[in-house]
Parts: sequence; C-alpha cells; structure tokens
Amino acid sequence: MIIGEFSRLTGISAYTLRYYEKKGLLHVERDGAGRRDYREADVEWVKFIKRLKDTGMLLRDIRHYSDLRYQGDETMEERMELLVRHRRSVVEEQRKWAEYLDNLDDKIEIYRERIDGGRG
Repeated sequence: MIIGEFSRLTGISAYTLRYYEKKGLLHVERDGAGRRDYREADVEWVKFIKRLKDTGMLLRDIRHYSDLRYQGDETMEERMELLVRHRRSVVEEQRKWAEYLDNLDDKIEIYRERIDGGRG
C-alpha cells in the first residue's frame, strides 16, 4: 500500500514514516515506479515502534532492536533482553509517576481541608 493509505491505517504521519525509514527503523519495499510499498506486516511493526517510543525507549535502542528484528529469528534472545530491560525502565517510571500522583493527591487534600475549614 502507498504511504498515504499506510499513514491513515496506522495513525502515523507520512513525515514520521519517512523519518522511521531514514533512521533504519523501518525497511520499506519500493514498487516499479519507486514509490514506497508498505505490507500488512509493517502495520503492527510500526505500531510497536510507536509504543516503544511512547514508553520512553531511546531511538538508538529502537534502531538496535529493529536491526536485530530484520536479521531474523536468530536474534530473538537479544531482542527479548532489550525488551526486558526496557520493561524494567517502564516499571520504574510507573513507580515514580505513582509517587508523583500520591504527592499531588496529598496537596489537593490539604487545599480541600483548608478551603472547607474556612467555610465553617
């Protein structure tokens, strides 16, 4: 499929798709006219790249993962190790955000008590 259709299907801009390709995250076939020709298998891969980015994986690590992915199944163990390390990082971020949220909740409760106490 062409880039516009692929962009609509994945929800990722054509600009970003070209960037992913330029950075080596995505290998795209070309048709006889030289246009990008995306495959169905590329849909889930691009969505996974986006999830890795959204969860804070560095671009260089995504590129390394991508390189390994395109090398084939013999790299599965190394890819898994990358994902396990990234998972640890995501869990740590969750822990920090939960702490930040608790702190905000505590501060909001202080304001509620003071505001309600001032009305009595």
